[in-house]
Amino acid sequence: MSEEILINVTPSETRVALVENGQLQEVHIERARKRGYFGNIYKGRVVRVMPGMQAAFVELGLDRAAFLHASDIQRKPPADAMAADVSALSGSEAHPLPTSAVLAAGNGAALETDSAPRAASASHAANGGVPPISELLREGQEIVVQVIKDPIGGKGARLTTHLSLPSRYLVLMPSAHMLGISTRIEDEIERERLRAIMAPLQEESPGFGYIVRTNAEGQPAEALTEDVAYLHKLWQSIERAIVSTAVGERIYEDLSLPLRAVRDLMRAGVEKVRVDSRESFERTQAFARQFMPELAESIEHYPGARPLFDLYGVEDEIQRALQKQVPLKSGGYLVIDQTEAMTTIDVNTGGFIGSRNLEETVFRTNLEAAQSAARQLRLRNLGGIIIIDFIDMLDAEHRRQVMRTLEKALQRDHAKSTVYDFSPLGLVEMTRKRTTESLERQLCEPCYTCTGRGTLKTTETLCYEIFREITRAVRQFESAKLLVLAAPQVVNRILDEESGTVAELEEFIGKTIRLQPEEQYAQEQFDVVLL
Repeated sequence: MSEEILINVTPSETRVALVENGQLQEVHIERARKRGYFGNIYKGRVVRVMPGMQAAFVELGLDRAAFLHASDIQRKPPADAMAADVSALSGSEAHPLPTSAVLAAGNGAALETDSAPRAASASHAANGGVPPISELLREGQEIVVQVIKDPIGGKGARLTTHLSLPSRYLVLMPSAHMLGISTRIEDEIERERLRAIMAPLQEESPGFGYIVRTNAEGQPAEALTEDVAYLHKLWQSIERAIVSTAVGERIYEDLSLPLRAVRDLMRAGVEKVRVDSRESFERTQAFARQFMPELAESIEHYPGARPLFDLYGVEDEIQRALQKQVPLKSGGYLVIDQTEAMTTIDVNTGGFIGSRNLEETVFRTNLEAAQSAARQLRLRNLGGIIIIDFIDMLDAEHRRQVMRTLEKALQRDHAKSTVYDFSPLGLVEMTRKRTTESLERQLCEPCYTCTGRGTLKTTETLCYEIFREITRAVRQFESAKLLVLAAPQVVNRILDEESGTVAELEEFIGKTIRLQPEEQYAQEQFDVVLL
């Protein structure tokens, strides 16, 4: 599979596109005035403890206080529990690790560490669950936290005290003595080789935990040793900053978007990384030469007059990703609706009539829809609860093949997803981890006319609302006549279809009603003025 990374840099905005076989798969955007907080470490102050929610709000100096749940607070586990966790890692399979412990390592690392164990999990089980938040925090307490989810919608950032630092091949967890291997490294011999390399390195740094990322597959011991040294130096600098940094200030900031893209997305299968800014190209290449010299030559500067994203058709793909309807090659289409609670994907046959029978037509449409839906989730960065309404299939084998197609298409996604089988209603329910806003919510805002509803009241409905408002105003206030200000299309409706109703209303209230169209008024906006 051919893969390329495109980096478009301007003074106000940086965009990264991942293209596979000429088709856009992912878009990442970072704006100078609105950089994300994901992965940053802050010294905060607890401003409110909420025992009923097992959580606290922490002031970081951001627009809104951030949210910290009790399960994301680091606690020192008993020695026997620690030993049990470490020994469990020596087996061929890793135990689940809550994402709160590792999400701050970045998108690529988050995916690869979900299968590693958390050092305190046995302690939680032994204590019968998470201790009350009031035993862990108090109001006014200073605390060092890491952002694991950017503010989304009206919610503040999500925090953890399980700090983690990513590098090219590893994730360092300073307070968890453990060793995890990415489950995406499936070769057991390779897993044992990596474990053998990391074991003595971990013994040299007691108290530290490591997660070996997918990028480490096939890498020599020297590369992992260099990563360990880099992470130790980085942690030492953070420890010094923790002492000197004031409350409400940032202690550590993750890399800029171009460098994160190289760190998390670049691998042996990537043919080239094209950067359209000379300064960013030099910075990116220097970063690669230091941490991944074998791939540094793949990075090149694009000096062309034609915009880089236009050359690859990325701009058009981004515009199409903002539309609700996604056409399929067969003639069918998807309808994607993103709401506050969940995202729904509806599959339709559209103009595809097939060539054999209805069941075969539906099956082929659903197969194509499964692949397209997986791509749209990555491209649009949709997360949370996702419901896919495939066209009903009678054949159980067809349903199994559609599920396998969907799961296989999701394997290349860097975000962790969980997919459940068809429900009794024929729906596929799934979740996809999100740490930043979706593409639509990064680039768009609610329509000022409909305020995000997606619909407008009809002119007929507005006419009757105006008539009710006139009746209400006349009963409350004395006036000789009334002036109605409304959008031109509403006024035209009153003068045409509702002219008889206006005449009857004037006779009923005994006052004159004058209509005045206002070009600046939105369709649902009107005023009744007493004269």
